[in-house]
Amino acid sequence: MAERKARADALRNRETVLAAADELFARSESPRSVSMDEIAAAAGVGKGTLFRRFGDRTGLIRAVFEARIEPLRHAVEAGPAPLGPSAPPRERVPALLDAVLCFKLDNRHLSLALEEAGSGSPYQAAHYAWWHGILRDLLERMRDAADGTADGPAAGTAAGPAPESDFAAHALLAATRADLVEHLAGQEGMDRERFRAQLAAFVGTVLGQG
Repeated sequence: MAERKARADALRNRETVLAAADELFARSESPRSVSMDEIAAAAGVGKGTLFRRFGDRTGLIRAVFEARIEPLRHAVEAGPAPLGPSAPPRERVPALLDAVLCFKLDNRHLSLALEEAGSGSPYQAAHYAWWHGILRDLLERMRDAADGTADGPAAGTAAGPAPESDFAAHALLAATRADLVEHLAGQEGMDRERFRAQLAAFVGTVLGQG
């Protein structure tokens, strides 16, 4: 019973810290400007607790990012079309990339801070590998359908050869990188709907629909 209570208390403390960090990050120009001291004070815990549970500020930024993106990941894993697994690949690929872009636009500074955290290549991050794997597999299915090794493309779609799957998945995700989103939406002032339309046109060209 005591062990169960300790685990419950630890979970509550973690959620309190994540909520406090999320609020401070949202109010700041960049999560990188928020100190661990500020987060600890807002959460009512000692700074040592933050370092023990999250390692450093990068680990805390990553934890907040993962908490925010979890609903989207759930929609991709188990939700309805067009994001969920029941959608045809040619419909699902553009929907997934649009959802990633919208998430980056809604979480510009948090996404940029994580991408620039200096904790190794962003391409080695677990969340990047997850998105890349899903897109690669969908593109592979499209290629197989075009080659006649699967059931064929969905009705009403063009049956052009799909691009090489692994590279194409990287190239498509590059169009949603946080630094590009920040440059276009922040420095160049591209509005949300134009950004989404430009991405949709690019994805359509890559998929042979342009």
